[in-house]
Amino acid sequence: MTAGRGVAAVARSPLVARRPIGGGARSTRLLGGTDPVAGPGPTLASLARTGPADPDRPPATPSGALPSTWRRTSWGLPGVGGSPQLVTARAGPRAMAPHFDVVTTGRVGVDLYPLQTGVPLSEVTTFAKFLGGSPTNVAVAAARLGRSAAVITRTGADPFGTYVHRALQELGVDDRWVTPVPGLPTPVTFCELFPPDRFPLYFYRWPKAPDLEIQAKELDRDAIEAAGIFWVTATGLSDEPSRSAVLAALEARARRPDTILDLDYRPMFWSSPEAARTEVRAALGRVTVVVGNLDECEMAVGTRDPRRAAAALLELGPELAVVKRGGEGVLGRRGPEEVEVAPVPTTVVNGLGAGDAFGGALCHGLLAGWDLARTLRYANTAGAIVASRLACAQAMPSALEVDAMLEDPGHD
Repeated sequence: MTAGRGVAAVARSPLVARRPIGGGARSTRLLGGTDPVAGPGPTLASLARTGPADPDRPPATPSGALPSTWRRTSWGLPGVGGSPQLVTARAGPRAMAPHFDVVTTGRVGVDLYPLQTGVPLSEVTTFAKFLGGSPTNVAVAAARLGRSAAVITRTGADPFGTYVHRALQELGVDDRWVTPVPGLPTPVTFCELFPPDRFPLYFYRWPKAPDLEIQAKELDRDAIEAAGIFWVTATGLSDEPSRSAVLAALEARARRPDTILDLDYRPMFWSSPEAARTEVRAALGRVTVVVGNLDECEMAVGTRDPRRAAAALLELGPELAVVKRGGEGVLGRRGPEEVEVAPVPTTVVNGLGAGDAFGGALCHGLLAGWDLARTLRYANTAGAIVASRLACAQAMPSALEVDAMLEDPGHD
């Protein structure tokens, strides 16, 4: 989940008119049609009828043609994505390494979101259950846009861990690197809904989150190296052995484009802001792209000024810095190029997932080779769609939804 992640959207709320939201946003829907949880797309019932996403479904191509290295079976879910299977070997000793467009690593868990808005948790009577965890949601967002995606993480050996696997499979994300940790429970996260701009989060990651038990020795370094995009978060640097695993993965990447660090600063996961800053700054020299909101930029480089923050981040090694400014839009800087994108008006339901939708769409644009302005507009729009919904992973928009919103005459 992604609270306060600074996605550029302007709130159009039935409770408060046109106030900017200061954070990322998640959605209010379950999986499709008029369901208020997930928005247009396949419903949970249709998933049950059809089965999980086709494990052989190829990533989308502009022409709709299938790449020659992929095969299709008889069932796939359009717009949901799928887990790739290479059917032609690559030459050399790494011929069998799987190839994904996007591989993310880090947090996973179960989100329990209230079905009552505007009341504290003490008064909530019913909840909906969703897949959660920022890098996990980013992988889902990329899969919804037609990209092949996988996540490296760990769960408890418990029913919620089973749910994580099932949800990933249904949403088209490969779960081969999701492994159990006996004795540690799968994390659960609650939130409160006070739209358009207040969504307190309550993380239950005790005694320790399994996703912080990712081991460097268990990494598929060839697959990490081969991925089109490799996405890590600062939370993965907050404790061992996860920290060593993240650094080992970044070493395997060797700053290949695009290697992305999401600053993803959660104060409750760190002993102090200074400890977070030390680890984050060390990692910045190993990535090519950095993404963060103003709070996260302040943690990393000591300033909330977007331009100064972007410049300071680039000085530490990345080639592209993306600074999310909430209601003020998004700033992107790559070398001498600087792009500002305005916020997208939306009716905010839950401000806890737009940052992850933004991240998945950012990956999509970078893989497509779009210019920076187009990429950031697309990512902003994806984030705004999720801000209008309740869920996170299950609310990620399809390419058709994003394109439709971009083509809307009311969308700038």
